[in-house]
Amino acid sequence: MTDADNSKITPIAPLDSASRTLDAEIAGLEKLKASLSEDFVASVEMLAGVRGRIIISGMGKSGHIGRKIAATLASTGTPAQFVHPGEASHGDLGMITAQDIVLGLSWSGETPELGNLLAYVKRFKIPLIGITSNPNSALGEAATVCLTLPKAEEACPYGLAPTTSTTMQLAMGDALAVALLQRRGFTNMDFKSFHPGGKLGAGLMILNDIMHKADMLPLCEGSMLMSEALMIMTGKGFGCLGVINMQGDLTGIITDGDLRRHMGTDLLDKTAEDIMTKSPKTVSDNMLAAEALAVMNDNKIQSLFICEGSKPIGLIHLHDLLRAGVG
Repeated sequence: MTDADNSKITPIAPLDSASRTLDAEIAGLEKLKASLSEDFVASVEMLAGVRGRIIISGMGKSGHIGRKIAATLASTGTPAQFVHPGEASHGDLGMITAQDIVLGLSWSGETPELGNLLAYVKRFKIPLIGITSNPNSALGEAATVCLTLPKAEEACPYGLAPTTSTTMQLAMGDALAVALLQRRGFTNMDFKSFHPGGKLGAGLMILNDIMHKADMLPLCEGSMLMSEALMIMTGKGFGCLGVINMQGDLTGIITDGDLRRHMGTDLLDKTAEDIMTKSPKTVSDNMLAAEALAVMNDNKIQSLFICEGSKPIGLIHLHDLLRAGVG
C-alpha cells in the first residue's frame, strides 16, 4: 500500500471500529454454526476413539489457535499436544505415533510447512482431521474428515489480518472439545483433577477438604442451659452453635441473631432448645466449595453444618471459603 493509498483511509472512532470487528466475527460464527454437518459428528467419534493423543498442528496464526485447542482438550480430559509443522520436518514427526490422530489447521489448506506432516500421516495411515476453508486443498484432500470453515469477511478492513477466520477456527476447536467432554461423561470432579490451582481450583474443592471436624464442632444438647451453651459457642469461635438431640441428630442452630432476638434477663436460664432456630440449612461433605458459597449467599447465612444423614460431621464458615480463595 502506497502513502497515497494510506492518505485516503477514512478515520473511524475506536468504539465504531470495535463494533464493526465484533459484527464481522459474529457473522462468521453464525455462518459456522449453520455449516455444521455430519462431518462434525464423525470427527467427534474419531477423537473419542483415539488410543493415543490428539496432535494439533498449524502455522502462523493457525498455530497459535492450535496451541489453545490443544490446551483446552487436555484440560477437559483428552490428551493432546501441539506439534509445530516446521519443527515436525526436523525430527518432531517422531512425536506422532500410529495410535494418535492429527488435527491440522490451515485457512487456505495449502500451507507449505504442513506438507511433510501430511505425507507422514498418509504413509503411516494416521487419521487426519482437517480444519480449512478449502476442502479441495492439499489439507482438505489429505484429511480423513474435513471440517470446512465457511467463507467469511475478515474483521480487518483490508481483509489481510486473520481475525474472523481465526475466531472460527478457535470456535470449532471449542465445539469439538465440549462435544468430546460430554461424549465421555467428563464431570466437574474430573475437571478438578486438572485444575487444582488458582480461583478455579479453589471453587472446585469439596467441603470435606476444608471443613472443621470432630472436636472443633460447636455442639450442645437441646436440654443444656444457655449459661453453659454460651460458653461452648464462645469457645469454638464460629458465631454459631449446633443443637443436637440424644441420638446425635442436628435439630437446630443458634446464631448471634437468635441471641439478639431472645435477649433478656432470663436468657441464661433458658435451654438451647428454647433459643434455637429449628431445621437449619445443611449440606453434604461432597458439595463443591463454590456451591456452598452460593447457598450461603442465597440464604444470607455465614455458617453451614455439614451432615451425614441427620448427623453433623462438619462445619464451614464464610471466612473459610474466602481464605481458600472461593468467591
